[in-house]
Amino acid sequence: MRKKAIPLAVKAANQGGQQLFLANADQRLRLSTTRRSPPPRPPQPGLSPIRPVDHRQLTLIDPPRDLAAGLHAGLPSPPDVALAEAFEHFVAEHAERYGWTPATCRNVRRGLRIVLTLQETPGARIKASDILLLGQVPSAFQVARTIEIVELAGMLDDDRIPAIVNWFDTKIAGLPGPMQEELRVWFEVMRHGSTKPPRRRPRREGTIRMKLSRALPALRRWADQHTSLREISRDDVLAVLPASGSPRVGAVQGIRSIFTVLKEHKLVFTNPTARIQTGPPTPTIPLPVDLDALRAAIHSSNPARAALASLQAFHALRSRQLRQLQLTDLLDGRLHIDGRVIPLAPEVRTRLVAWLDHRNQRWPRTANPHLFITTDTAIRTGPVSHTWINEIIGISPQAIREDRILDEAIATGDVRRICDLFGLTVEAALRYTERGGPAR
Repeated sequence: MRKKAIPLAVKAANQGGQQLFLANADQRLRLSTTRRSPPPRPPQPGLSPIRPVDHRQLTLIDPPRDLAAGLHAGLPSPPDVALAEAFEHFVAEHAERYGWTPATCRNVRRGLRIVLTLQETPGARIKASDILLLGQVPSAFQVARTIEIVELAGMLDDDRIPAIVNWFDTKIAGLPGPMQEELRVWFEVMRHGSTKPPRRRPRREGTIRMKLSRALPALRRWADQHTSLREISRDDVLAVLPASGSPRVGAVQGIRSIFTVLKEHKLVFTNPTARIQTGPPTPTIPLPVDLDALRAAIHSSNPARAALASLQAFHALRSRQLRQLQLTDLLDGRLHIDGRVIPLAPEVRTRLVAWLDHRNQRWPRTANPHLFITTDTAIRTGPVSHTWINEIIGISPQAIREDRILDEAIATGDVRRICDLFGLTVEAALRYTERGGPAR
């Protein structure tokens, strides 16, 4: 028979020395262990992180797939049911957070189940090329949204070829083999940078396209007589350069970029563009814009067009700034952008209020923080495109900006005022004051 535990007094525990345990703790611990703990909550399916399997089943052949025929015949259920349910919950949470429409959510869920059915290895990362097969059925699936969901879940195997790679391969297709290999080294260094000396940072895709496009006329002329860029001399460079102006400057910049990289990687012996003078670029004259078209845009019934056109007409923002404007940049009738505080004109404030009312009515649940959004960007967090802004306004934003700056130069001729109002350098401001009148 077990003896009943007798509580230990605090004084008795300290008679022979300092106690090394808590008084009566053994009894309290025993009593606490006899209480019934609440049952554990069942785990909610789909809320745990989605993790791919560590293996992948290799295939002997990769036959073409006709998704339209498969849908007509009836596709089986996904082999990994747990993964399909996890994606169902993931899509539901994402749709709720970003204000997706029920149709968008339904199409993405259906597309994901089909893609999971096509997997050779159930539970492995999903290939982007498999998701692109959904495009075989036009207007039936949200391909871009499906790729976005799979990428957010950490399950995307992006095997797509970047557009700039296809563009580069097309541009150099007719050149000799050795010259193509040398240009590929330049392309990889420009695109990914170099961590080994001489180190280089990656360049933007627009910069790569511009440099190669300006150098291509010279490369194609050299390809008629040479097979490698190692054979190109200073005289060869001078023979293909335009006489003067911006074409000459652009050609030298493109050719020099290629030979600088190749010499750094010891693929050419010398840089034939060294010490070649280009001269100044051809100056451009800012021209006024069609005022009738601009007035029509400002007074348009389309709230997005009216807001964008008024912002340009009164405050001459850059197209990049229009795209990246966020709701938090508007505060107390002022626009906070790039470290500047711009008091908004009353006409601009009126049209921005109309656009914000339309925005809230059209997309009340969107989580996109940008001021201007579309049906496509309302379910994401990215900015609108340059193309959308140009199409909505109907006039190039840069043309409106130049007209506004030119008008200020004609009215005041104050270089300092132009720099403060439009964020220009003194050299850029002088381009407008010289066109509009002498600076004061």
